[in-house]
Amino acid sequence: MSQAAASFQVACPHCSAVNRLPAPRLTEAPNCGACKRALFTGRPIELTASNFDVHAQRSDLPLLVDFWAAWCGPCRNMAPAFEAAAPQLEPFARIAKLDTEAEPALAGRYAIRSIPTLVLVQRGKELARQSGALSREQIIAWTRSHLPRS
Repeated sequence: MSQAAASFQVACPHCSAVNRLPAPRLTEAPNCGACKRALFTGRPIELTASNFDVHAQRSDLPLLVDFWAAWCGPCRNMAPAFEAAAPQLEPFARIAKLDTEAEPALAGRYAIRSIPTLVLVQRGKELARQSGALSREQIIAWTRSHLPRS
């Protein structure tokens, strides 16, 4: 299926409602049909047990998750770079953070052994993983190199 004919299911970063969008609308600053807020904010979203699966499994967009913890120095050092990468990667990937201390079961589900760890997931399938702090440019390049081609 060509990208022009494709449509995507996109989970709202605010209310987690799943929205169906034609591919050309991804870049037109779409709003959620349920809560009417922007589907793309240019910022990482916070994942929890209550919203993780809708973004990781029900959304068609690849999900880039930064598994981190507040006590982790490299995680804190990478946080501004991860935030700065978000507007460069949206709307072709959802950018998110998951606090491994607050959500140990989700960290365990992905066998996170060191942090920070970036995991790229699409429809519940892990596409790629990278451990260690990266710069904004490295995050963008690494993510783009692993995004599925249409």
